[in-house]
Amino acid sequence: MSPSYRIRRARPDDLEALLALERSAFNTDHLSRRQYRQHIGSDTAAVIVAAGAAGVLGKAVVFFNARHDIARLYSIAVGHAARGQGLGAILLAAAEKAARRRGSRRVRLEVSQKNTGAIRLYESRGYKRIGERRRYYENGEHAWRYEKALA
Repeated sequence: MSPSYRIRRARPDDLEALLALERSAFNTDHLSRRQYRQHIGSDTAAVIVAAGAAGVLGKAVVFFNARHDIARLYSIAVGHAARGQGLGAILLAAAEKAARRRGSRRVRLEVSQKNTGAIRLYESRGYKRIGERRRYYENGEHAWRYEKALA
């Protein structure tokens, strides 16, 4: 059975759905409308969506820097209706693929120490904990830093 969604780059007409997903998935540190607009059309970012008949089911945002070979997975989220179907892992793989295409050799990310589901996903996909960021998020939560070498 084929999936009922398609992984693709975000388009400007995805903006409202991305904002709604951002607010439903995260309690703090939201990307703004302006930031999404900028990232959707940027050469230094990839906004990747899982789009289905019901709209945007999930998204990943990855940043690139021409001065080094490390991509940064800034954000990944799956809407409540699409959780438990492996979509987070699929979006993570799509973000890694985008990083490889841009010449990145590693991906780094931060994740809330309270987000055990995301931590489990990252570790199961080969990410290694490399540090900690105290009071990293706007709400004061601490983050773990992770990194993965890309093949």
